Amino acid sequence: MPDKKRALRSTQWFGTADKNGFMYRSWMKNQGIPDHEFQGKPIIGICNTWSELTPCNAHFRKIAEHVKRGVFEAGGFPVEFPVFSNGESNLRPTAMFTRNLASMDVEESIRGNPIDAVVLLAGCDKTTPALLMGAASCDVPAIMVSGGPMLNGKHQGRDIGSGTVVWQLSEQVKAGKISLHEFMSAEAGMSRSAGTCNTMGTASTMACMAEALGVTLPHNAAIPAVDARRYVLAHMSGMRIVEMALDDLRLSKLLTREAFENAIRVNAAIGGSTNAAIHLKAIAGRIGVDLELDDWTRVGRGTPTLVDLQPSGRFLMEEFYYAGGLPAVLRRLGEAGLLPHPDALTANGQSLWDNNKEAPLYNDEVIRPLDKPLVADGGLCVLRGNLAPNGAVLKPSAATASLLKHRGRAVVFENFDDYKARIGDPDLDVTADSVLVMKNCGPKGYPGMAEVGNMGLPPKLLAQGVTDMVRVSDARMSGTAYGTVVLHVSPEARAGGPLAVVREGDWIELDALAGRLHLDVSAEELTARLADWAESQQKSPADASGYRQLYVDHVLQADQGCDFDFLVGCRGAEVPRHSH
Repeated sequence: MPDKKRALRSTQWFGTADKNGFMYRSWMKNQGIPDHEFQGKPIIGICNTWSELTPCNAHFRKIAEHVKRGVFEAGGFPVEFPVFSNGESNLRPTAMFTRNLASMDVEESIRGNPIDAVVLLAGCDKTTPALLMGAASCDVPAIMVSGGPMLNGKHQGRDIGSGTVVWQLSEQVKAGKISLHEFMSAEAGMSRSAGTCNTMGTASTMACMAEALGVTLPHNAAIPAVDARRYVLAHMSGMRIVEMALDDLRLSKLLTREAFENAIRVNAAIGGSTNAAIHLKAIAGRIGVDLELDDWTRVGRGTPTLVDLQPSGRFLMEEFYYAGGLPAVLRRLGEAGLLPHPDALTANGQSLWDNNKEAPLYNDEVIRPLDKPLVADGGLCVLRGNLAPNGAVLKPSAATASLLKHRGRAVVFENFDDYKARIGDPDLDVTADSVLVMKNCGPKGYPGMAEVGNMGLPPKLLAQGVTDMVRVSDARMSGTAYGTVVLHVSPEARAGGPLAVVREGDWIELDALAGRLHLDVSAEELTARLADWAESQQKSPADASGYRQLYVDHVLQADQGCDFDFLVGCRGAEVPRHSH
C-alpha cells in the first residue's frame, strides 16, 4: 500500500477500542473478515447497479469482482453494496421517474456507511447520472466504471443498432413496407450480448460524458461489454481508487465548470443524446457548478460532429472503440484547438490532454477528420420563443436539414394516450408540412418525462413516403432515436407553460439556426388562453399519493435538470452519529 497518511472516514467505525468499534468490527467479522483488514486500510465501496431487471447491467457482478481484485492489489479493502437499478429497458413509466430516487439511495448509502471512496458501476441510461449525482452530493473520492455497449446487432446479414432499428422497422411496418413477421425476426438479433445500447444512445453518450468529465480512466466509454479489456479497466480502476482515497482526490476537484464545458463540446463531436443536457445540469447542480442551458449554445454550437454512429450516422459502438474510442475524439478536438480546457484534472491524476494527446486513431470513416465532418455544426440546438420561454432542445445531427427552418399548422395531441388513439386515424387532418404537438409528457405531466417525444408519423403519410416531420413536445426521446424533434419544452404543459394552450390549426415556426420556436398568436391571445387554462386546472384532481406525489411536488423543469428542488447542492460526507 502506498506510504500516504490521511484521516480516513472508516476509522470512525473500525478504528476505536470502545463499545461502538467492537460492534462495527464484530458484525463485519461474520463474513470471515480478519482483524488486519480493518487496520487503517482505505475502505472502498463498490456501488453496484446490477439487476436481472436491468439487462444492460447484467454482467456487473463479474465487473465488480475485477474491481475488487484491483482494490486488494493496491492495499485497500472492497465492500460491495447494491443501489436501486433504474434500467430504461423494463421500468415503467420511465427510468427518469426514479433517477432522483436512485441518486438518493447512492447518497445516503455512501454517507451512512464506513466508506472512504467509491467505485460507481453504471451502464443503463439513468444509472450513470444517478450514481454521479449521489456521489457528488457526498463529495467523496469516486471513479466510475461503465458497463460498456453490447456487440453489434445482426439481422439479415447486416449490422443493426439497438433502439434505432426498433424505430426504423416499426415505421416500415406501419407504412406496409415489411410484414410483422419480418419486424419480429429482428428482435433476437438486436440484443446479442450483455451491455448497453450499441448506438450513440443515452447510455453510450453518458459513458462518454463521464470520460470527458474526467471521472473515469481513459477508454472507459467504448470498450464492448464482453471484451476482456472491459475487465482489465475495472481492475485498474479498483487500483486507482485506493490512490484517490489516500490523496483525497474528491469529485469536487474533478467536476469543475471546466470539466462540464469539455463534456458539452465532446457531446457535439460524438453526436450525443439530447438527454445529456438534462443529466449534466443535474450533476452540476449537486456539486455546485452553475451550468445553464445556454452554455450548450455558447460552448457546443459550431462544433462539428466527427463520430459517424447511429442514430446520426452509420456505424455502431464496436467500430467506435476499434477506431480509437473517445481518446481519439479528444485528441482530434485538442489538436484543432476545440477542447475548451485541456488542462482539466482527471481521475488518474493527469490532465485530460495528457491522457489523450497521443491517442491512436485507426479509422477516419468512423471518427472523421474535421474537414469531413458528419455534420458541420453538431452541437445541441437550444430553442427559445413564446412557445418555450425557458428553452427547448433539438439535435441537428439526427434531424432533416430541410426541416430545420419550417412553418406549419399544429396537429395537437393533449397527451400520449390521445396521440396513440388518433395517430393512426386515416381521417386525421395532417399533411407532411404539419407540426405534430404533444402535451403533458414533461416531468410533472407524464410524470417522469418519458421518451415519447419522437412521435411515430401518421401511417397514411408513411405510406406516401414521408420519413420525417417537425415534432414538438415537453417529453424526451431516446438517444437512439432520430428526426426533427423539438424536446424538453420548458415550462412544460402541466406546469402552465405555453405548450398547454396550443390549439389545433395554430401556426408554429421553427428556426433552428436562429434558435427560435414561436407560436403565431398575439401576446394578448396567449395571455388570455393561459388565464383560462389556469382557471380550469383549479378543478383538476390531485395526483396519487406516495413517491409519485413527492416527484410531482418537487421535480424541477427540464432546463433545470429535473432534479428534486431539495436535492440540489453538495451536502458532503460528514460522518453521522452512532446508531447505538
